[in-house]
Amino acid sequence: MLNLTTAIYGRLAGSALSARIANRLYKGQAPAGATYPYAVFLVVTDTPDHDFSNDFEDVIVQFSLFSITSGTTEIEGMFTDLKTLYDEKSFTVIGSTLIWMRRGTTVFQVEDHITPTGTQKVFCYHCDFEILTSLD
Repeated sequence: MLNLTTAIYGRLAGSALSARIANRLYKGQAPAGATYPYAVFLVVTDTPDHDFSNDFEDVIVQFSLFSITSGTTEIEGMFTDLKTLYDEKSFTVIGSTLIWMRRGTTVFQVEDHITPTGTQKVFCYHCDFEILTSLD
């Protein structure tokens, strides 16, 4: 899983999404008081698979995007950047061969987040990606 994490961060480096979130991509959860906008990713499932000659890992990773601007322009831009960066794109995962990374279910919502200044309305996208790799 460490190699997949490294690949996700490596693909982010220098991208439009990285610039938009000021490189604030966190694994698991954002630290308390994190500056908006930011993104979080986490592994939802990791299922091993095998056919007669290959071993595979089928992983669902959820990316969550967060913005506190008064309109949806920023969060929509973040979502577009996320799709451009990861959906059906090729990149290197050390120790594996990436077969695909493709977008699945996406949910847009408004959440209440507790911040140091009180409760704020936050625009959020939660987007699942399926990542299938064969083990080298």
